[in-house]
Amino acid sequence: MRKNIKITAAVASAAALALGLSACGTDSDPAAKSESGAKADTSKALVVAASPTPHADILNFVKKNLAEKEGLKLEVKEFTDYVLPNTATQSGQVDANFFQHKPYLDDFNEKNNTTIVPVVNVHLEPLGLYSKKIKDLKDIKAGQTIAVPNDTTNGGRALQLLAENGLITLKDGVGTSAKLSDITDKKGLEFKELEAATVPRALNDVDAAVINGNYALEAKLSPAQDSLALEKAEGNPYANFLAVKAGNEKDPRVEKLAGLLNSDEVKKFIEDTYKGSIVPAFGAPAAS
Repeated sequence: MRKNIKITAAVASAAALALGLSACGTDSDPAAKSESGAKADTSKALVVAASPTPHADILNFVKKNLAEKEGLKLEVKEFTDYVLPNTATQSGQVDANFFQHKPYLDDFNEKNNTTIVPVVNVHLEPLGLYSKKIKDLKDIKAGQTIAVPNDTTNGGRALQLLAENGLITLKDGVGTSAKLSDITDKKGLEFKELEAATVPRALNDVDAAVINGNYALEAKLSPAQDSLALEKAEGNPYANFLAVKAGNEKDPRVEKLAGLLNSDEVKKFIEDTYKGSIVPAFGAPAAS
């Protein structure tokens, strides 16, 4: 039976306010230091905020099969949005998070004055275009509506996917920061911007939708098999990583988890479980 704690936005917000000034505990180990200078209590569980799929699934694999051998106590808290995991990490409600990629984190830190930093890359979730009404990319026509994520980085990423597949034309040089206003030729298409987590639920109401890989899996969609178009993995900057508040990177518990998330066992788990819909992104620490 899974013992993860699923946190709703309302509950998490209240908890974050209550614990906003909390700090890590202390321990007799002088090597375990938090960013505030307090010693991290390495006997306590490392609490990690994560999206349910695949992040929490990967963490639970580590918890069940690998963590005990390394002396790591691991607690996984599931969040279903892209904001609370970072605010909870910043406030100290959780010790780390695992749900995001670097372009999203950079944008979040800038807008919210947070100091979250990457620790180690784990996997890539290719963004895909899906439809319950259209069977082939060539059947998308003028007058149809496509839903896209409304956050800055995933919205731009979605528009790039559409442009790469000839469905729209974008201004030169806009890159992944592209907005709807940067479309120079919509080719008769209409667009509906929605919070990333809600896009799969809109599939019945639109002709097609660009969906993040984790939310596609939660909606029982296979990126490798069901998408009309899918991001390429090679050279992709959107690897998802373990992240902490700046200064906590050397917490021994964080270092242990980082090593386990880049282990051969986790690589095999990702490959065997997701069969190309999610791919390992090991190799080097995430860019800072």
